Amino acid sequence: MASICREILLDADPADVWAAISDIGATHERLVPGVLVDTKLDGDARIVTFANGLVVRERIVTLDHDARRFVYASVGGRASHHNASFQVFADGEHRTRLVWITDVLPDELAGPIGQNVELGAAAMKQALERKTSAR
Repeated sequence: MASICREILLDADPADVWAAISDIGATHERLVPGVLVDTKLDGDARIVTFANGLVVRERIVTLDHDARRFVYASVGGRASHHNASFQVFADGEHRTRLVWITDVLPDELAGPIGQNVELGAAAMKQALERKTSAR
């Protein structure tokens, strides 16, 4: 199984970062604007629409406010397995280390999914640090 691990250092308060990640119905607005254009909640899942038109159903596995950890699994599509987790850690005063881990099968999907992770990481950094600089 391919694993993609991305650590994102943010000039943002961990509470603000967690608030954006845990607002699972507004991911397209608060976390990755421009990468996602829509998010809809549907029971224990959310349906996200990417800017390129791709629509993905993500089952919510864990939303742990105490550990500041969110886990989801993509359902359907080309992957036989695709899950991801986000966890928020304080990294000094008003700084955050965001850890994003994605596991995927088959391994051949690691390349295209890794590209989406990089796009998402850049969008998160921009969106979350902009909120801090606006204060």
